Amino acid sequence: MSDFFDRATNWIVRYLPLTAGLIAVISLIAIVGYYDRDLVTQFLNETDTETKSFQERAREDLASPLSGFSLEAEAVIVVQTDQIFSPTGAKAMRAIVAELEDQDFVRDVIWLDEIPMLNVFSMPQPVLPHESASQKRFELSKDKALKHPFIKGQLLSADCKTALLLVNFDRFFVQDNTYISEGIKSIAETVAKQHPAFEAEFTVTGRLPVWVTARESHESNTFYYQLVGYSMITVMSVILFRGLAAVFVVAIAPAMGVFWTLGFIRFLEYENNPFNDVVLPVLVSLIALTDGVHLMVEIRRLRASGLQPREAAGAGIRKVGLACALTSLTTAIGFGSLALANHELVQQFGVSCVIGVLLSFIAVITCIPLACCSWLGKFVQVGQQKSLVEHNLNRIGVIVDLVLKRKTVVALIGIVSTITFILISLGLRPDERQSSIIPASSEASIGIKKIDKAMNGVETSQVNVRWDEPVAGDSLEVVQVVRKIDNVLGSEELIGHPLSILKLIDSMPGGGNAEDRISMVELLPPSLKRVFYTPERKEAMVSFRVQDLGIASYDPVFRRIQLGLDEIMAEHPAFNLELDGDAVWRWENLFQIVVDLAASLGTAVLIIFFVLAMAFRSLRIGLISLVPNLFPLAVSGVFLYVTGQALEVVTVCAFTVCLGIAVDDTIHFLTRYQEELKTTNDEQQAIHNAFTGVGTALIMTTIVLVSGFATVLFSDSRDHFIFASMGMITLSAALFADLVFLPALLARFSGKNQKAVHR
Repeated sequence: MSDFFDRATNWIVRYLPLTAGLIAVISLIAIVGYYDRDLVTQFLNETDTETKSFQERAREDLASPLSGFSLEAEAVIVVQTDQIFSPTGAKAMRAIVAELEDQDFVRDVIWLDEIPMLNVFSMPQPVLPHESASQKRFELSKDKALKHPFIKGQLLSADCKTALLLVNFDRFFVQDNTYISEGIKSIAETVAKQHPAFEAEFTVTGRLPVWVTARESHESNTFYYQLVGYSMITVMSVILFRGLAAVFVVAIAPAMGVFWTLGFIRFLEYENNPFNDVVLPVLVSLIALTDGVHLMVEIRRLRASGLQPREAAGAGIRKVGLACALTSLTTAIGFGSLALANHELVQQFGVSCVIGVLLSFIAVITCIPLACCSWLGKFVQVGQQKSLVEHNLNRIGVIVDLVLKRKTVVALIGIVSTITFILISLGLRPDERQSSIIPASSEASIGIKKIDKAMNGVETSQVNVRWDEPVAGDSLEVVQVVRKIDNVLGSEELIGHPLSILKLIDSMPGGGNAEDRISMVELLPPSLKRVFYTPERKEAMVSFRVQDLGIASYDPVFRRIQLGLDEIMAEHPAFNLELDGDAVWRWENLFQIVVDLAASLGTAVLIIFFVLAMAFRSLRIGLISLVPNLFPLAVSGVFLYVTGQALEVVTVCAFTVCLGIAVDDTIHFLTRYQEELKTTNDEQQAIHNAFTGVGTALIMTTIVLVSGFATVLFSDSRDHFIFASMGMITLSAALFADLVFLPALLARFSGKNQKAVHR
């Protein structure tokens, strides 16, 4: 296999114009993908709704008008005050709403005074009395408001200290994203200051403020921390390599790998996939950097030994190129398993990862040798003798000697600790929150928490009710089904304030229950009735509030509700009941995404095991490789478990990225070990030589990458912090496993002749 690879890659340094031509062709294709992909995709569908950008979704949200009365809103102003039902509060609140509605970019504001009357024949009356009314009148209006199904728990908290202003925008006048959050808050605070006696605190949250906050946080954090991270990587590389030429050459591979990958996936229209937007560039750059450092360390050694640049580049490819190819193959196959997932976003991410890994490999074995054959190759060895890692590697080599002397104990510790940590990690459960995409300190996140506490949730979901033709719209069976749905929802503590047509009828004047007064539904204003009941379309709806506690908390709740709905449908075969809403979508889809990613990660581990077993023609080597590959992931799993974290999309993606890097280091060590066995019959000497051969690159890549991840720890984004923490822990644990557990496992279980280390 090694001879075949040598022959296959010999042309890279022998025919440099051909190598340069290949790089130019791939770059040209990527450029076309960036700037004019229609040259290739003109026959493809350009309107894939599954991968629309956040910006496109937001524009659609702004464009979609609300039909009739609705408690859904694009933004929510949370007003916290003790003066809602007081002359001062009524005057100030009306002034705030009037000023908001006077803005061109505000379409409407739904609040206490905008609730339609329940009886179509009643005269419209505001919930809040005129500011000249007596305090007793205000107390009566408070009692009345708390009995209104559209007010208590919807627009007003039970203690009457929190009120919501539901704001919807006119898209033609929303010229800046600041209008959506800071703009309306500033208006409310400015008007409130004009009423000195009115003391209130305003917080803005809701669907669009969350989106704006997430986008702005993502863009600013991504740019800033990529800049800081790459700068730190460059600084650490210069310190470790002690030579600018070597750093520059190594940096070419990850830069080209990311550039090519992001250009190529545009032909598949995958660029708006959130995983590709955040995870893919990091994954490709880290894998390319890892292999690039291994290749550069070898080329520097060969240059320092006296070889000419072209000879050193060719010998370097022959020495570590096969390991790079094997790491790319195993990583690509592992990520390719994501394409078998149930969710389309995960499938796209898997295909993109395969493309990225293969292109990063091409970048490593073409760009670095080509650069080394240029004038830069004359200087790549500068600083090689002063390299901090290489200069002190012999001192670190004492660790290997100690490990080999106690190989059985160290190997057992590695196996037992890996199994134990995996068992602990199995306690992690999938979870996802709406607020996880925004910083915890952001106003949108704080607003969500306030509404969760005051109203049992800012989000609304619903049960859609549909029935077949034989059932009449005013049939008693419709009322019975809706009543049973109300009972199912009402039995769940985490479900807040269910609303249905029955709740409206129950709130109307008169005695008796809704089943006896179904005819009174005709007295409801159409704007209210049709929100929950459209008999001509044979549809009804029951809405409820959901807190931002995460899908892990609501998984058993939604399962029980679904079970209850199934039982109702069994009793009423003509009816179809369906859970719907953003929270339900996250439960069904994001939960599945996390499960898909986790399952694919497990599949990747198994595939890597079989590939390594075949590549090294040894089942034992395949089994031995499992410990150093699984141990770092297990350590990160324990970290998540101990710190109370959940198995989220960001954590599984971090596992995926780190698995690729951990496998790279293991393969480089095993490949060098196999090469050393050809030159010596002493297995322990071969292990020692493998350590000194690849130890420099292993330690250097770990230091550089951990330094890069460390800069992201200061991000106010929770996802960035978790990703960086897991990256640092996993990479450090992977280095420990490769330099401690792997030598012990090889010495104890490889089955080769074992002798003492020759010194």
